[in-house]
Amino acid sequence: MFFDEALRMLTNAYLVSAILLIAGSGIGLAVIETIEKTGDR
Repeated sequence: MFFDEALRMLTNAYLVSAILLIAGSGIGLAVIETIEKTGDR
């Protein structure tokens, strides 16, 4: 039973880190685009 719980925790941690990575890169791209637009003015 402990192994199942550990596996579930590991899977959840992996999913959360993947989502954070995707969200972080998306936010980073948006910030870079905003900075470039501001720099053009």
